[in-house]
Amino acid sequence: MKAYRLRTASIFVILTLFMVALGYVIGWFFGYGYLGFALMFVLSVFMSFFSYFFSKQSALRANRVHLVTREEEPRLYRIVEKVAADAGLPMPEVGVSEIPMPNAFATGRNPQNAAVVATRGILNLLNDGELEGVIGHEMAHVKNRDILIMSVASFMVSVMTFAARMFFYGTIFGGGRDRENNALMLAVAVLSVILVPIAGMMLQLAVSRNREYLADETGARITGRPRELANALRKLEDGCIRNPNNNYSDTAHANMWISNPCRKGFMLNLFRTHPTTDERVRRLEVLAGAMDSGKVPVYTPGEDSSTTKLSYQ
Repeated sequence: MKAYRLRTASIFVILTLFMVALGYVIGWFFGYGYLGFALMFVLSVFMSFFSYFFSKQSALRANRVHLVTREEEPRLYRIVEKVAADAGLPMPEVGVSEIPMPNAFATGRNPQNAAVVATRGILNLLNDGELEGVIGHEMAHVKNRDILIMSVASFMVSVMTFAARMFFYGTIFGGGRDRENNALMLAVAVLSVILVPIAGMMLQLAVSRNREYLADETGARITGRPRELANALRKLEDGCIRNPNNNYSDTAHANMWISNPCRKGFMLNLFRTHPTTDERVRRLEVLAGAMDSGKVPVYTPGEDSSTTKLSYQ
């Protein structure tokens, strides 16, 4: 089994077990036996199914993306076409979002069903080499099936958060089988409503951050442009934060973009979906040196790129 398939299956299993365990506790508390277990299992299957088949349409619609032709956006289309050929992947659909925030993302459950999206802001900000580096990063996400993993993780964390809240509200209004120990159960419910979302989010963020590092590396190897990608990340970080017109508050899709689009703040930094730009740039500089000296193998389209080719210090 290829590494990306094993990784995908592992994430699905971990999140499903987490959900059904929470469902069992809630079902036991309200005296419904295994009904909570069964309900959360069905929900996890449904959410995986929905993410697999409809996450692409959902992401495109949420970010007001217009799919374009070569004639409409010749520069972007040409760069995506070149990177797809270099990566050995099918040509994805190409989209543009007119939001001013400079950013890009890829979506789709597999390389045959992918779309690569750039905002008008990024098209105006980056030169061709930097834009090619960014598109390489997005095509790496496509190759490594990262989009499906992050979409399912996001959906399941949302469901677990909702279930924990229902548990909390149920104890407040005197529900449950053990009314004599309702104070204790209320304490458990309070801990659940606090810890369950955090635990789920931490798992989601761990997946997302690791995938960003790997996509930087794989994309740089596909295009041969690690330094251009590093320059692009610096520009995007600055452009996403400083322009007051970049009022992006859709945290449900924040993990899809190449650069964290949400405003800075203590809580957003604590639960940010991306590694810091400084660390990503540092790793890309290490990678550039290793590529120049031949310590990293040249990218080949048929390779398994789901693991790093370089030990970062």
